Amino acid sequence: MQKLSLPDIIALGFMTFALFLGAGNIIFPPMVGQAAGEHFWLAAVGFLLTGVGLPLLTVVALARVGGGMDILTAPIGRVAGTLLGVLVYLTIGPLVATPRTATVSFEVGFAPFVANHPSSLFIYTVVYFSLALLVSLFPGKLIDNVGKYITPALIVSLAVLAGAALLWPIGGAMHSAGLYQSAPLSQGFVQGYQTMDALGALVFGIVIVNAIRDRRVTDAGLQTRYAIIAALIAATGLALVYLSFIYLGGTSGSIAPHAHTGVPILTGFVLQTFGTAGEVLLAVVITLACFTTAVGLISACGEYFSRLLPVSYRTVVIALSLVSLVVANQGLAQLIAVSGPLLVGIYPVAISLVALSLLSALWRSPTRVFVPVMLVAVAMGLADALRVAGVQAWAPAWLEALPGASLGMGWTAPVVVALLIAGAADRLCARPRSA
Repeated sequence: MQKLSLPDIIALGFMTFALFLGAGNIIFPPMVGQAAGEHFWLAAVGFLLTGVGLPLLTVVALARVGGGMDILTAPIGRVAGTLLGVLVYLTIGPLVATPRTATVSFEVGFAPFVANHPSSLFIYTVVYFSLALLVSLFPGKLIDNVGKYITPALIVSLAVLAGAALLWPIGGAMHSAGLYQSAPLSQGFVQGYQTMDALGALVFGIVIVNAIRDRRVTDAGLQTRYAIIAALIAATGLALVYLSFIYLGGTSGSIAPHAHTGVPILTGFVLQTFGTAGEVLLAVVITLACFTTAVGLISACGEYFSRLLPVSYRTVVIALSLVSLVVANQGLAQLIAVSGPLLVGIYPVAISLVALSLLSALWRSPTRVFVPVMLVAVAMGLADALRVAGVQAWAPAWLEALPGASLGMGWTAPVVVALLIAGAADRLCARPRSA
């Protein structure tokens, strides 16, 4: 029976960490720290729940069923599962997350050295997605290309930047702003959506499992164990990155007091701390982080859509790279504006799906529980998305009276109630006959 060596396990964990660490993981934690002000530690706890806890649980859930999202969504039916899968893969792929890796790495890593002009962005994205496509065409080499070579350089660069944030804070903490004044924990939780890590876990699960299989590990139990170990390594790395960057934002508030993203906070910090060398260091960190995530996303979406459609993997990854290039040239501000309502709408569904899967041993018939709970999660997610998009008139007024509605957490109570009712009804019904 083939097993992974310790260096291969570490490389697998490094690959998993690099796949998750992308654009949102870099630009949003400093902004959370700055807005939370004196409450940045509470906000950090909330952020870690969605940015680290949810991805870890999602990888565990996927590893238990073999890595495929289609198996995870089986209890809600093939059509509904496919629709959810397509929505998640398009969101985490060519419509938002993959283009965002290019725009963030350009604005943070290269714009300070070149003219921040649409033509510069276009040239950069052409080179960026050409290289990402080249690596994605050989998914079996991901552990070698990403885990053994790119990630160690990324970790060293991150360690230098995080150490500087801890040792040489600039400007001190600002006063908390907005909802961070009264509810920093829940605000940190909701802001963690922007990392897209839980959605990324739904996509990366199959990439991780396939990487293990490519090492000729055929035992399902070993595949699950290695995937969970890799997820734990990645979760540890992500937690350290988030804490250091939230601390950076929380203790360097005067650098860019009116920042709308973490980009000016990061660039201002490294410029004051290291000078031009700091800008080069930040460029290396951002580019490596975003590039590895782009490769993972393109590979995962290629695997998914090549199995869903009568099209080869190579054709799909070429098409995904081209679409991502076009979307990336709309600019970072436009991508963030679009992603807000979309993520608020889809996260309740993703969280409910993972929770139900982890509790699947409790159900006599998973379908009897999954379907009503997921329907409630979809309805509540849609209502929250409309609210964030500024079209509250389309959502019922009573939704605003739900516990946590003003904090973006109004979906939790209806989903929990639906789970309790559906779970109780399932226990009262007979176990369905097996075929």
